Amino acid sequence: MDFDFSDDQSALRDAVQKWVEKGYDFERRRTIVKAGGFDRKAYGELAELGLSGLYVSEDDGGLGMGPVEGMVVMEELGRGIVLEPLAQTLVTSGVLGGYAPAELKAAWLPRIASGEALVVLAHQEHKSRYKLDVCSTTAAQKGDGWSLSGTKNVVPAADQADAFLVPAMAGGQMALFLVERGATGLTTTGYLTQDGARAGDVTFRDAPAQRVTADGLAALEHAVDIGIAAACAEAVGVMDKTLAITVEYMNTRKQFGVAIATFQALRHRVADMKMQLELARSMSYYASLKLNAPAPERRAAMARAKVQLGTSMRFVGQQAVQLHGGIGVTDEYIVSHYFKKLTQLEMTYGDTLHHLGEVSARMQDTAGVFA
Repeated sequence: MDFDFSDDQSALRDAVQKWVEKGYDFERRRTIVKAGGFDRKAYGELAELGLSGLYVSEDDGGLGMGPVEGMVVMEELGRGIVLEPLAQTLVTSGVLGGYAPAELKAAWLPRIASGEALVVLAHQEHKSRYKLDVCSTTAAQKGDGWSLSGTKNVVPAADQADAFLVPAMAGGQMALFLVERGATGLTTTGYLTQDGARAGDVTFRDAPAQRVTADGLAALEHAVDIGIAAACAEAVGVMDKTLAITVEYMNTRKQFGVAIATFQALRHRVADMKMQLELARSMSYYASLKLNAPAPERRAAMARAKVQLGTSMRFVGQQAVQLHGGIGVTDEYIVSHYFKKLTQLEMTYGDTLHHLGEVSARMQDTAGVFA
């Protein structure tokens, strides 16, 4: 099997890498955090690179690329711990392209591709605890339209987004709706997340909505799987950079007159970090390659990938802090921000224990060494 990237994919990686290195350094990121955790100008720069149209078809003004290209982009954004929620754009454009009626696609996909509109997924509720089929938000049909009532929590860029994809119960069955930011009855409360990004709670009180699809659970599962694959790729980039920062520090930090990188015990710990990184990278590739598989196969693959990525993220982040010592948890030093990002990604779309349960639930009767 050929695991080499194509020339186009390599060129895409180089373009994103150059933008992160030259246009999104640590000081710019720190400034964005202080300003609220989201910068429309930075998001516009990503759109200028064509990244907001990555999963949008060429007919709708996008690049019409696939999961591998998405993985390449998210890895590079992870290395820069970029705050702007491009992953959400991949999620919502993928779902709209696959499930929305033609008029809704025509109205939103070109705007998403150009970066004019930021559409995010608003699906989490306090009591759902990562379970996608638990939903208290309700939808009622009013004439030719719909209205939504309920609250969604920890919505990325909630008070900055232009529209939301919202699952809601309609007649006992989950459907997926699009609600514009300016809709009557919609209110947002924004706040910073632990990694410095922008999120918030969104409340709907008879807010006008457009139905994307009546098969809301299938669409939501697909949306979350796109998000998991993106989070896995982003985590690989974060871990890769975390390891590089740690090695650089060990080569310069001295004890007893020699660099601590010469201490055998510490070198073994770095080797273990590298092993966990490569295990995570292989499972990130696996997740991306399974993203277009049939739903049962895709869902199982995402859970497996998230278990390994969660294990690797926790190990790499904790070891990086331990090898740095006290400076590793100070806000002034960059590795603490990588650690916080890894901690948050481990819980995004379900933590490791949740997905371990998902893997177990999807095991076949013939699974195991004695089958």
